[in-house]
Amino acid sequence: MADTALDHLKRSGRIVVVGASLAGLRAAEVMREKGFAGTLTMIGDEPHQPYDRPPLSKGVLLGKAEAEQTLLPRRRDIEAEWRLGVAATGLDMAARTVKLADGEEVPYDRLLIATGVRARPWPNEAEGELDGVFTLRTREDGAGLARALAAGPRRVLVIGAGFTGSEIASACRERGLEVTVAERGNGPLVGALGGVIGAVAAELHRENGVDLRTGISVTALEGDSTGRVRAAHLSDGTTLECDVVVVSLGAQRNTEWLTGSGLGAGPRGIACDAGCRAFDLRGIVTDDIYVAGDVARSPHALFGYQFLSLEHWGNAVAQAETAAHNMLSESTDRRPHLWVPAFWSSQFGVNIKSVGVPSMGTEIMITQGSRAERRFTGVYGYQGRVIGAVTFDNARWLQFYEKQIECTAPFPPPYTTVDRRPDGQRPIPADFPDPSVPTHGPTITLSGYSPADRRIATFTPAGH
Repeated sequence: MADTALDHLKRSGRIVVVGASLAGLRAAEVMREKGFAGTLTMIGDEPHQPYDRPPLSKGVLLGKAEAEQTLLPRRRDIEAEWRLGVAATGLDMAARTVKLADGEEVPYDRLLIATGVRARPWPNEAEGELDGVFTLRTREDGAGLARALAAGPRRVLVIGAGFTGSEIASACRERGLEVTVAERGNGPLVGALGGVIGAVAAELHRENGVDLRTGISVTALEGDSTGRVRAAHLSDGTTLECDVVVVSLGAQRNTEWLTGSGLGAGPRGIACDAGCRAFDLRGIVTDDIYVAGDVARSPHALFGYQFLSLEHWGNAVAQAETAAHNMLSESTDRRPHLWVPAFWSSQFGVNIKSVGVPSMGTEIMITQGSRAERRFTGVYGYQGRVIGAVTFDNARWLQFYEKQIECTAPFPPPYTTVDRRPDGQRPIPADFPDPSVPTHGPTITLSGYSPADRRIATFTPAGH
């Protein structure tokens, strides 16, 4: 039987993975499991082996784990050449090479891009560099912030009440620290879960001693004579004294290194098809470049084939496994990435979980439990079908509603259950903020249909 190009690739090809974190590692493991025996190069801009990020805003900030103890478990030895602490700076699609910051060029036969996201910095660079001002994304971020909290600051200011900002505020209160949260929306989590759930989250913050200020922007950070942050100026004219500030303004996708490459990459991520193959700027799919994880934006059949960008741990794993499978398969054996988005967060002793795309919903219905008791299931509807669900300490219902999403079940749900309460008799508006106004911390971004869409405006708001 003749040796195919795929056989040759598996036996002696060169695969390069840019992004040595969760998605990159899981993809590499799957490639080896599928019999790839060629050269595997892992490129990462951080100097560490792949580690887990969720514990950084949970156990590490509480002093229950060290940032250095967050290495991801390995399914197997991937026998890779590791290029850590050196960033990719360019891509030459014609020559099939990745350019590195140290001047080297790494050739590939197949390329997987899994460069993820980074924390959005404070827009004023000088203020952001004040001692005591933090973002939280990397292992160094987590270790530094944990040390700052352990030192017992008088007041912590968290700018942004998305999931990460809320988890940081929760950790501060668990440590007994005074914390103020400034959120320009009308409540925590409103970008991801809407105003109805945001109101519940706001009560949770305040009942646990958080000084929550909504509809407020931070206009400036002020340092003392030693270069340490001492106060924040707010849009309502007040000044807040604080000695630790955590900037939690969401994430930026790591695509700048692809500028000029011809790949369909921009601030929204890298466009790819349902099989994780990247598009070029003309909307034509590539044969040798794949994308996975937070940096990818791909069409999803369950959500009108809109391109979704998902900042989810589970999505990174599932998409990486799909990409790795397809990179080593004939076209007839490739499969689509159809993972139903799922997310979880633990804050103020409450376990919050969601499935689907709540931010697509125009209505919400409390189908089980009660918002007043902080134990409930909320189901989101869009154009007469179930599009998402969220639970507060009621995760046993999540799998049921995941199946409802998968089979495009009607909304409102017709089921009557023993724990249906009076506030779940009818749908109400989900109260999401205007999508044209940035909010903190959405974990799912609906980014339109066209992979070649260049009508993208990037800006930094004057106040946060």
